Amino acid sequence: MNQQSVKRSGAVINMNQVRRLIPGITVIGMSSVFAGGCAPEEKKEPHRPNIIVIMADDLGYSDLGCYGGEIPTPNIDRLAEDGIRFTRFYNGGRSVPTRAALLTGLYAHQAGAGAMVSPHDDRPGYRGRLNESCATFAEILREEGYQTFMTGKWHVTHYEYNDPEPTLHPESWPLQRGFDSFFGTLAGAGSFFDPVSLMRDNDFIEPWEDFYYTDAISHQAVRYIEGADKDRPFLLYMPHVAPHWPLHAREEHIDKFRGVYDIGWDSLRKERYARMKGMGLVSENWPLSPRDEDVQSWEDTPNKEWEAHRMAVYAAQVYSMDLGVGRVIRALERHDLLENTLIIFLSDNGASHEVIQGTETRHGYFARGGTTPEIFPGGPDTYASYGRAWANAGNTPYRRFKRWMHEGGIATPFIAHWPGVIEQGRIERHVAHIIDLMPTFIEASGAEYPEKLNGNSLTPLEGISFLPLLEGRNQPEHEALFWEHLGYRAMLSGDWKIVSEGGDWELFNLADDRTELNNLAGQLPERVKEMSEMWEEWAERANVK
Repeated sequence: MNQQSVKRSGAVINMNQVRRLIPGITVIGMSSVFAGGCAPEEKKEPHRPNIIVIMADDLGYSDLGCYGGEIPTPNIDRLAEDGIRFTRFYNGGRSVPTRAALLTGLYAHQAGAGAMVSPHDDRPGYRGRLNESCATFAEILREEGYQTFMTGKWHVTHYEYNDPEPTLHPESWPLQRGFDSFFGTLAGAGSFFDPVSLMRDNDFIEPWEDFYYTDAISHQAVRYIEGADKDRPFLLYMPHVAPHWPLHAREEHIDKFRGVYDIGWDSLRKERYARMKGMGLVSENWPLSPRDEDVQSWEDTPNKEWEAHRMAVYAAQVYSMDLGVGRVIRALERHDLLENTLIIFLSDNGASHEVIQGTETRHGYFARGGTTPEIFPGGPDTYASYGRAWANAGNTPYRRFKRWMHEGGIATPFIAHWPGVIEQGRIERHVAHIIDLMPTFIEASGAEYPEKLNGNSLTPLEGISFLPLLEGRNQPEHEALFWEHLGYRAMLSGDWKIVSEGGDWELFNLADDRTELNNLAGQLPERVKEMSEMWEEWAERANVK
């Protein structure tokens, strides 16, 4: 198939086609069109909010100013100050599973993306792309008359980086999964100055002069807002790559952070922890976790100038993303849309400990590639990461990193902003999960989750709408929440959490010990047994191997 000419599938008439054929119709579901009945009564639309989902990539729990960080993020902080900050919102622990769960309201394995994007078609939970038994929130909301836009990182379909004729699955690209318009990348990472798999709608394109991906994502988001039909609500999905490696930033933004990180990661962790306690984000009962066992003290670390520079570039990436959030807010204000827009901000997983080496990467050749003290990263010919020590600081006060199911891997900063609906400045301690976003959007929009889509039976939603929580009403609790990724496992029920790095289960009481320092598994073996059996039952039901 010519990847430049892939168009929307014509195998099944979609809702946009129906609307073009029958102007003004509001379609509730496929059955309302083809069952031979009358068209449903048209909904009154003004109360239905616009919905914007902004997601950072590999952002640490404490990186934002409103979560105790020193990186200036005034625009994201404004959303928090005028909205709500969650202290116990959970993601899927890594890019692909989080995105699959976010888009579908299912656990990632149920959507076909339990691992990464390598194809395993003989294993339903690990196909490496969204399956036909799930629906995306774009597909559901588009049927309700929403305009659906996406700008940023997709990463829920198979893409072979170095194959000259890559195995593509256009049926799982954004336009085929409910979005009217798409600008972004299929791939999970790459150069910010020349990203691989850059697309506009279904066509692969080349970046333009002075291209920087973070800026391009926010500029396109503004264009979508500016060009939207103001008589219809819209959904805008805006998943950034920043601050995922490689460390790429504009020089003028790097300059803002030169010298800031000369204090080192030990002092940085203590300062962030103190601010988080002052903000009420962490309990006085939870001590700061010790420095990661594989990290040297700052005092004993060589190449301090290079280490501080790496963190400066990372901070510049976060700062650039915040500038883009500001552009989106101002665009909404110009068109009097901010009051009726639900804005969500979160991260797809905890900070990344990964160390990138070599000049030849799966994303191309970089003349000064590799994470090495001889090369100060930031420019387009570099390709490096900021490493385990700074990631440990990013996840303050928690343990572990992206991919792990300890709190450092799955706890996300989560902000919701909706003027007139959400009480300003709230800090919310209720437990919620990435699977809860789809049902929340469905309830807020007045949509319905169908039993079938495009002739395929859909897996029932796993998430619970937290719209009541946003509105200040009573919120139902999850009986239990579950995680698995590449053998890393966890389950949360009430205050109790079991977690495993592939071996024995650990047990923690998060009310007393959210930094997971006191493993109670040896003292409470019956609780571990009961919870692990629940995890096994879930794993069987949810296509986990």
